[in-house]
Amino acid sequence: MSDLGRVLVLAGGLSHERDVSLRSGRRVAEALREVGLDVEQRDADGDLLSALRQDPPDVVFPLLHGAQGEDGAIQEVLSLSDLPYVGSAAAACRLAFDKPAAKSIVRRAGIATPSSAVLPQSTFRELGAGVLLDALAARLGLPVVVKPARGGSALGTTVVRRVEDLPAAMVECFAYGEPALVERWIDGTEVAVAVVDTGDGPRALPAVEIVPESGTYDFHARYTAGATEFFVPARLDDTAAKAVAEVAVAAHRTLGLRDLSRTDVIVDADGMPWLLDVNVAPGMTETSLLPQAVQAAGLDLGLLARDLLAVAVGRHHRDSDALS
Repeated sequence: MSDLGRVLVLAGGLSHERDVSLRSGRRVAEALREVGLDVEQRDADGDLLSALRQDPPDVVFPLLHGAQGEDGAIQEVLSLSDLPYVGSAAAACRLAFDKPAAKSIVRRAGIATPSSAVLPQSTFRELGAGVLLDALAARLGLPVVVKPARGGSALGTTVVRRVEDLPAAMVECFAYGEPALVERWIDGTEVAVAVVDTGDGPRALPAVEIVPESGTYDFHARYTAGATEFFVPARLDDTAAKAVAEVAVAAHRTLGLRDLSRTDVIVDADGMPWLLDVNVAPGMTETSLLPQAVQAAGLDLGLLARDLLAVAVGRHHRDSDALS
C-alpha cells in the first residue's frame, strides 16, 4: 500500500446533488484503489465529526457537491479536525461558490464575464414581479439565463428566450436557492476547462466542448449517458484554445483556489472567452468533464488523484511545522 496511509473519500451529503456526489466518490475511490491506496468511502452525515476524531484518516478527498461541499463548510470541518484534504481552503470555496461575488472578483482582474443582475425572492414579493422582470429584460436583453446564485449541476437553471417565461424560471430557481442570478446569454461554443496543480503551479487540461442534444446543458444533459456529445480537445482554433486555458488558470489564481478546479466558459463567434462559473469540486462521474480532460491529457485519474493527495499531505505538514 502507498505511504499516504489511509485515504477517506467523502461523498454524499444532504444537498440536491447528493446522488451525483456519491457517483463521483465511487469513481475516485475505485481509481485510487487501482493505484494501490487504502481507501474508505463514507457519507457526510451526523456521525462524521465523531468518526474523524475517533479514527482519523491520514488524508481526505472530499467529493461533496453543492452546498456543504462547495461552500466551505466541509473544509472548515476538516481544518478543525486538523486533517489534510484535497482542494481549496474554506474561504476560497465560499468565494467561488457565490457566483455574483466570484464574477465581481474575476471581472476586476480583467476576465470577461456576462453582465448580470442578482435579485432575492423577497424583492419580487415586495416590489412586484412584473415590473422587475420587465426591467431585467430591458437591461440585459433576451435570452437570459436564470440560475441560483449558489449551487451546481445546473439545478434550478433555465434559459429564457421570451419575457413571459421569466416568472416560471424565477420560481424554478427559487426552489433550489436564492438569490437568483439573471445573466445575459452569450451565444457560442460551451467548454469546460479543468485546472490541476500537483505542485508545479496550476495548469489547464485540454478543454472539453459540450454539445447537449437538447441545446441546453441542464441536469439531465449532464448526468444522462448519451444526452450530450463531448469533444475533447474542444474544436477551437489554437488562439481560442490558448485563451480559454489562460482564463481558467487566471480564475483559479484570482479566486485563491488550489489543487483542482473547473471553469465553464462560452467562446463567442469572435473567439472571445466569457467566464460563466468556477467549480471547486468538479464532478468525477462517468459523464463528468474533468475525467474526460484527464484522459485527453494522457493522464490516469487514479495517479492524478494520488498526486493531489500527496500535495495535500505535504501542505499540511508544512503548515503544521510553521505553527509549531
